[in-house]
Amino acid sequence: MRSLLTMSHEFLDQFYERVITWLPSAIAAIVILVFFWALWRAARRTANLAISKAKLDPTAANFIQTILKYTVFTVGVVSALGKIGVNTASILTSLGVAGLTIGFAARDALSNMISGVFIFWDRPFVIGDLVEVGGQYGRVQNITMRSTRVVTPDGRMLAVPNSTVVNTTVASYTNFPHLRLDIAFTIGLAEDIDRVRAIALGTCQDSEEFMASPAPQVVVTALNDYNLAMELRVWIHEEKKHIELRHALRESLYEALRAAKIDMPLETLALAPIEVNKASGRAA
Repeated sequence: MRSLLTMSHEFLDQFYERVITWLPSAIAAIVILVFFWALWRAARRTANLAISKAKLDPTAANFIQTILKYTVFTVGVVSALGKIGVNTASILTSLGVAGLTIGFAARDALSNMISGVFIFWDRPFVIGDLVEVGGQYGRVQNITMRSTRVVTPDGRMLAVPNSTVVNTTVASYTNFPHLRLDIAFTIGLAEDIDRVRAIALGTCQDSEEFMASPAPQVVVTALNDYNLAMELRVWIHEEKKHIELRHALRESLYEALRAAKIDMPLETLALAPIEVNKASGRAA
């Protein structure tokens, strides 16, 4: 009985001794973590001020803040582990070896992360741009290290892998200051082209939404069998309004052509009688 009590007292004494010996290092590690947390907050405020003065767009600001955050916290965690006696050098070596193994298993995730860096670096689009990726159209809401978040006009959020974005054609509707709307329509073959052109151009005149230079155009795009294909081309000031302006202009054009009684034929077949004269044969 005494031996058990003695052993328990010895265990508790050793435990308390180890705790007392380890406690200063643990407190120092906590202080280091708190210090790096405060450093991150100060660095974030400084970075925000620098970003504001430099007038960087949200995409570049998000990239800088992400890199700064992970850098500060990684250094802080490694310093704290070293303070409590953990051999950080061996851990980093082990992580390097394990990273190769994990890399083969998670090559798709790593590919998306590397592609995310390429997107930040190459900047084919930025947050807030209107883009079309893989046939999907929408507004870029956020760009993370794994995916590009695109919100469609009907409110759906698409998480497109960054590797897909890098390896496919991306159409941007907002990379340039202006955008051209092309409204296709057809008229009858007997209609006066100049009259139709004047009517179509009248739908986009005296409107601040459309640009005067380059001037609107109405061109013939195809000579079909039963109609004439034409197109109204007009540039707009605000490219982000292109969907609503396209719908409104198409409706205005239709109403103007109908009010002017312009023939807008459907794709139909016209049957016309043909008189066939029989060739007279020679008498036998």
